Amino acid sequence: SLWHSPELLSDIQDGYSVSGHLLVCFSSGYFIHDTLDIIFNHQSRSSWEYLVHHAMAISAFVSLILTGRFLVAAVLLLLVEVSNIFLTVRMLLKMSNVPSPALYQANKYINLVMYFAFRLAPQAYLTWYFLRHVEVQGQGAFLTANLLLLDAMILMYFSRLLRSDFFPSLRKGSAGRDVDGEKFLID
Repeated sequence: SLWHSPELLSDIQDGYSVSGHLLVCFSSGYFIHDTLDIIFNHQSRSSWEYLVHHAMAISAFVSLILTGRFLVAAVLLLLVEVSNIFLTVRMLLKMSNVPSPALYQANKYINLVMYFAFRLAPQAYLTWYFLRHVEVQGQGAFLTANLLLLDAMILMYFSRLLRSDFFPSLRKGSAGRDVDGEKFLID
């Protein structure tokens, strides 16, 4: 969507493209499906963070689908999915106990770069934009609150990733067990 219509970036609040609209609709469907899958498969307790994230995404995306405003902001937030590729590769490498640590090491650094480029940078830009340019009432206030909560979650996940991959000695608690329990970014 952004590749074919780069002019959208000049109007985050009211920019519109059919491909962006369809992307947000499809993503909303994915979040709804994944939420129902977590609930129906009795994974709510262990996946409560995902449920919170999904509820935030669904409510924000549905509000902008209905109003037609902030579509570009949603498309920018969906850039996060690019970094998920490398997080998933990381998880698969850890689960498969690949005998060659070189592949894991390479992915570790690529993952860090992608996390900055596709998670932290768009999130920081949108937070700045919303705090500076968007009205603090109605839908703007609702989306700003969602962004700030998402900021906290992304920074929490980032700290887990750094502790796990770059500072493993900080992972262990005093009793020798993981501080964060069974979090996928740690394990």
